[in-house]
Amino acid sequence: MRRRLQRFLDALGPAGVAGVGVLLFCLPFWFTALAPAQAEVKRRNAAAERLQARLPVQAQPERGDHAADLERFYSRFPTVDRLPGELNALYAHAKVAKVQLLQGEYRMESKSGGLTAYHVTLPVRGSYPQLRQFVGRVLKEMPTTSLDAVRFERKKAADAQLEAQVRLTIYLRKT
Repeated sequence: MRRRLQRFLDALGPAGVAGVGVLLFCLPFWFTALAPAQAEVKRRNAAAERLQARLPVQAQPERGDHAADLERFYSRFPTVDRLPGELNALYAHAKVAKVQLLQGEYRMESKSGGLTAYHVTLPVRGSYPQLRQFVGRVLKEMPTTSLDAVRFERKKAADAQLEAQVRLTIYLRKT
């Protein structure tokens, strides 16, 4: 058995032995690195296709059609009369994340231009993962909302509950 192996290796020569070694290395590399990476690429491509299917198809404007570009941009924002629905969505995200919202401050700021800014300052109580989930959900599900500031405070070092102040701005289109 050993002689047969020795004759086989001699017949392969140094280049053949190196080739067999590379082949033996490639098999585990394929199953541990490349196959999972290909699966991840397929998953991300499918997610991108789902997102693209949700977006309305819009014709590309001709160059110099800035008024139409601006109108398309503003059309992506909800109108001011949809503000109660936006606030309800904000409260629903807090409920899903199981954070407690306390009395907040609300202020409408209207400047010249096509958008109105509705500033919301919310005192929030919950654990850090809950607060993170709440802010993450708001930013992901409400794309016309921006996070302006977050401030955390803990009464005692051992407390699991945090007191936080979350400052958000909901951008709305004027009617």
